[in-house]
Amino acid sequence: MVRVNRTDRLYALVEELRAVAPRPRSARWLAGRFEVSVRTVERDISALQQSGVPIYAETGRTGGYCLDKARTLPPVNLTPDEAVAMAVALERLEGTPFRAPAATALRKLVTAMQSDDAAAARDLAGRVHLLGDGVIVPPVPRMVADALSTRRVLRIGYRDREGAVTMREIEPLGYVGKTTHWYLVAWCRRRDALRVFRTDRITSVSVTAEVPPPRSLRGEDLDIPHGILHQLTLS
Repeated sequence: MVRVNRTDRLYALVEELRAVAPRPRSARWLAGRFEVSVRTVERDISALQQSGVPIYAETGRTGGYCLDKARTLPPVNLTPDEAVAMAVALERLEGTPFRAPAATALRKLVTAMQSDDAAAARDLAGRVHLLGDGVIVPPVPRMVADALSTRRVLRIGYRDREGAVTMREIEPLGYVGKTTHWYLVAWCRRRDALRVFRTDRITSVSVTAEVPPPRSLRGEDLDIPHGILHQLTLS
């Protein structure tokens, strides 16, 4: 077999594991298949796992690496232009609660593209340069970004506009996003009411073990004095 570059090999590794899933392939077998060392295969598998590809190891004499086929995408027919358009859109998520998962999603999609299309997309992306507009969006703390999916009561320190910091226990319900700031919408136990917390004013955050009771959140529940509020959809 002719040696291939690392990008093509990563793509081929995923497709090899997908083809035999749920059966495993050993690192030694994969090393022979791609004419690289076992150590190289292990590094490649680790890189794929860190990018979100659901590969896991089975121990034992007949063990090896397995791919969770139900949680991966088959080859995706994105064009290079479409992939780069997604990457440009991703740049607008900097400072939002969804920057990290969006980057993982894009890596998964590029990994699932046909290898020649993925290579063309990377070449095209290398020709695109973005000029900053001078607006710096404060980053959202990771535990705040994960607040809705974690589904736990948070204990936060919050600094008001005068600079005073108070401790709150809150039940996260949603987000409101603006160009320059993001807000966590939550039920505040201190106020016993719905409150909106600007994420860059959250000075500390810890996740408790308590699961909050279910609460609904409707657009009309939010008292937004300026601007038009619209709900995000996936359609």
